[in-house]
Amino acid sequence: MTTAERDLVAAIRAELAAVDPPRRCCRVAESAGLAGAFEPRRRAIARLALRLSRVRAGEATDETTGSGAAGSVAAGSAAAPPRFEWARSREHCRIAYLRGRFLAHGSLSLASGRTHLEFVLPVEEARALCGQLDGLEMPAAWRIRRGRGVVTWKSVETVVTFLKVVGGGSALLELEARQVSRSVRGDLNRVINAESANLGRAVAASARQLEAIDALESDGRLADQPYVVRLVADARREEPEATFSELAERLGLHRSAVQRAVERIERLALHPDERVGKRGSWGRGRRAD
Repeated sequence: MTTAERDLVAAIRAELAAVDPPRRCCRVAESAGLAGAFEPRRRAIARLALRLSRVRAGEATDETTGSGAAGSVAAGSAAAPPRFEWARSREHCRIAYLRGRFLAHGSLSLASGRTHLEFVLPVEEARALCGQLDGLEMPAAWRIRRGRGVVTWKSVETVVTFLKVVGGGSALLELEARQVSRSVRGDLNRVINAESANLGRAVAASARQLEAIDALESDGRLADQPYVVRLVADARREEPEATFSELAERLGLHRSAVQRAVERIERLALHPDERVGKRGSWGRGRRAD
């Protein structure tokens, strides 16, 4: 990742770590999600874990009616990582738990314009997490890598949805803006490439048609063609870049008539020894002039 991309990922993680759950149950759930953090050196995560443990310890002390010693014991037990029961928890607690799990065991990569988010967990937990995310309509894939379960999202839409659900803020908006900008650039490049290809084909076709017209005129066969064919040939010379539709509009003809005339010119140029395109073969029931 570039420095800007690393800074954006760090900003997103810092925003999530700064979320202050309003409910006690959510604080307990997020503490459970932070359990076993493999990156304790991250200051944001360390501060979050300390803040949650102090809040939980304070709540436990407030709930005790015994002595200070009893309060201290209660506080110490509250500081221990709680166990989270997904099936019995409400959605807001589940979201807090997932936020903690991502901060403790998740990583986000934005390298080369590709968005990749993954959780590295014990195998059984990774399998269970896939089912839990599927229930939240954010399906993920998982695999085993070096004895660990890896839950992965590669869809930018799903990653953005997850980060938004767990509390992403202004940094997430910047990520969305970058993705929109990248998508617009991609669409624009595709349109430009398609237009360039169409223009290249049109130029090649026009050059081929002009060459055919010159060949017919040089050996006198163009003068032997029906009036419409000669009319289209003159118009093509005057406007080599015009489309069939533009030529038809200028000449007051149907587009199909212009196309048939051009095809007749090219066919006759390719078969100089055949009587292709003589006046009498322009079509049944048509006048030559």
